[in-house]
Amino acid sequence: MTSTEEPKDIRSAVRQRYGEIASTFKPSAGASCCGPSSSECCSSPTSSSIQFYETPEAVKLPEDVTGLSLGCGDPITLAALLPGQVVLDLGSGGGIDCFLAAQKVGPSGHVIGVDMTPAMLEKARENKEKLGVKNVEFRLGEIEHLPVADATVDVIISNCVINLSPDKPQVFREAYRALKAGGKLSVSDMVTDGPLPDAIKSSLSAWAGCVAGALDVKDYMAAIEAAGFEEVSLTPVYFPEETVEEAAAQLGESVDLNAIPKDTLYKTVFSAKITARKMG
Repeated sequence: MTSTEEPKDIRSAVRQRYGEIASTFKPSAGASCCGPSSSECCSSPTSSSIQFYETPEAVKLPEDVTGLSLGCGDPITLAALLPGQVVLDLGSGGGIDCFLAAQKVGPSGHVIGVDMTPAMLEKARENKEKLGVKNVEFRLGEIEHLPVADATVDVIISNCVINLSPDKPQVFREAYRALKAGGKLSVSDMVTDGPLPDAIKSSLSAWAGCVAGALDVKDYMAAIEAAGFEEVSLTPVYFPEETVEEAAAQLGESVDLNAIPKDTLYKTVFSAKITARKMG
């Protein structure tokens, strides 16, 4: 692939993967943060993705919503949302974080979910109708080109999505643009501590998962700061070895796992709680 084709190909792979998850999803079967089966990247959401949430409201949502919980953290608790705030969710998927945010900001607040996968938006809108939620809307768009006006958002959240973007600095520039002065970025995402093997970096199937797109933690924080954010904070959350093994297993024949020491993945890949402020 050429450098100009690569971002397009990565987005296409991600859109296809998550479109398949949405279109084939059945509540009883669940999904995972990176694929339609519990063996891919994270365990099934009813036992794994949901367990990331500290808020008890998460487990009270119907399985149509929790079964499409595809994240790696809890940006809602991290954001400490307040009544009346406007919240933007980058990569909203089936809508779980939007619905949880809607409860926190209340009737006087508003939540916008942005996703580039039409099938996911359809699921999210169906879930919105089932739940009768009035203060949430879902918009089609890429997180590198957000369909929101300048300085209109109080808090931006995202749950294991920015790592999928081929242009993360642009995501953070867009987030900065959309936030009001004093606004907060609150993200759960995959990062690394050290470089990933080239075999994983070059795999499009891995880009559509949780691993290959992850930036080094230093580069991730530097990209946030370069966009203009201040008070950048990152707290690591390390995965059990069996979870990392599942992430490696999802690559299948696309990557020669025998050439990649598992210890490398155990030590380098982790979830992170990230916050930052737009001060000006």
